[in-house]
Amino acid sequence: MSVRTAAAIAVVAGVVTTLLPLSATAASAAPAADDHAVLRTEMGAPVPSGPLSRGGATETFDLTVKNPTGKAVEYKPWLLLDPKGPSLLDENDVVFKVEAVDAPATKSSVGGQDGEWQGLFSPSAKKPGAGFDIPANGKMTWKVTIGLGANYPTNNGDFNFTATSYNNSVAPGGADSHLFKVDPQIKTGELKTWFKQVNWGQDGQEPRAHLDLNYQATGDGTFGTALATSLTLSHPGAQNADFRLQALIDGRWQDVNAKDSRYELPRIAKGFGAASGVHTQPLRLSLGKDTKLTKRTVITMEAEVRKAEGNTWPLMTVPVQFPLVPSTAPAPTEPTTNPTTTTTPSPTPSSTSSSAVQQAVATSTGNSNVTTTGSSTGSLATTGAGSSTGLYAGLAAALVALGAAAAWLGRRRRTHA
Repeated sequence: MSVRTAAAIAVVAGVVTTLLPLSATAASAAPAADDHAVLRTEMGAPVPSGPLSRGGATETFDLTVKNPTGKAVEYKPWLLLDPKGPSLLDENDVVFKVEAVDAPATKSSVGGQDGEWQGLFSPSAKKPGAGFDIPANGKMTWKVTIGLGANYPTNNGDFNFTATSYNNSVAPGGADSHLFKVDPQIKTGELKTWFKQVNWGQDGQEPRAHLDLNYQATGDGTFGTALATSLTLSHPGAQNADFRLQALIDGRWQDVNAKDSRYELPRIAKGFGAASGVHTQPLRLSLGKDTKLTKRTVITMEAEVRKAEGNTWPLMTVPVQFPLVPSTAPAPTEPTTNPTTTTTPSPTPSSTSSSAVQQAVATSTGNSNVTTTGSSTGSLATTGAGSSTGLYAGLAAALVALGAAAAWLGRRRRTHA
C-alpha cells in the first residue's frame, strides 16, 4: 500500500453511518443531526510525561468533553489510534482503560474497524455502545490510561491518539489529539509488494504466463508474525477458465489449489524486515483442459497480503493484468499495448515479456492504510482493501463533495491497487 491517507473526522449526517465501530452494539442508532455536532474534547497532558515503551509503564490523562449549548447532547466516545509504521495492531498491543472522574460509572473496551485500533467506552449501567448525555452548558471528565503491550510491533513507532465521537456530536475541529512517542525511536518504513512479468512461455504445447511476486520491507524493525498472501484470478465473461496456478516451492513447481476461489501462497516467515532483502515468489499460470476460453483473454491476478495471525485485515492488495491463451489458440507474439513503468517509487516493476502486462506496486506505510499504485497507463489509483483507506479516503472525498469543513489529523491505512 502507499502512504496512508488522511481520514476526515468531522462528518456530515448520513455519511457518519459508515464510520460506526463494528464493536459497538448501538451502531444502528441514527446519527446526530448537524446542529448536534457541537461538543469539544480536551485531552490533558499525560502523566508521567515521556515516551512509552513496549511492556513498560502506562500513562494517564484527563479527557474532558464540553457542551457549550443550552441543551443536552449525546456523546458516543470514539478514541482513534493512528500508528506510524506498516503493521496493523492487535487489540492487546495497546493498554487501554477508562475511569469516570466527573461522569457516570464507565466501562471501556477495544474494538477495530477496517483493521484499525480504536478505544471505546460507555456507561456501566447501560448496554455497550450507549452514549453519555453531556448536560447543557456542562461537561464530563474521565481518566484515560494508555500504554504499550509487550508485542507492540517493532516496525511501528509513534502514534497519534484522537478523542472524537462516532455519532457526529463533536464539532468540526473540536476533536483534541495527542502524539505519543514510542521508545526506542525508530525509522519507520513501509512494506512494498509488486508483480513483475518474467516471460510468456510455451512448455511443450501449453502456453503459460510466468510472473514474480516480490516483497520488500524498509525502515527499522520487523513483522512480528508471518505474512500470508492469497491470490484471486478473474477474467471477462462467465466462461469457465479452468485456471492452473503453480508456485515455485523448495526448488520445484507445485500446484496451488483454490479454496473458496482464493489461492494461498507459501507464507513469509516471522521477522521479515529490511535486512531480509527482496523476497520473490515465482508463479506460473496456464489454462487447464476444461477451459471454455477459446481465444486470447486478459487475466487479472490480485494478491492480498496480510498478517498470518492476529489482526488479519489486509495490509495491501495489488493486481496485475496479462494475456493468456488456451493451448488450442495461437500464442501472442506482439504486445497490443506498450507497458510503461509505474509512477510509484522504486522498486519499479518492468516487463521483459513480449506480451502486454499492466503492473502495480503496492506500498504500505505508517500513517494510513492505503495503497497507491501505478498501472500501464501511468495513472494512480487508490482503493481500500486494507486500511481503512477505502473507508476513510472515500469518506474524505464525500465530505469535500458535501462541503463539510474540517479534516482530521491522522492517517488511517489501507491498500489497494
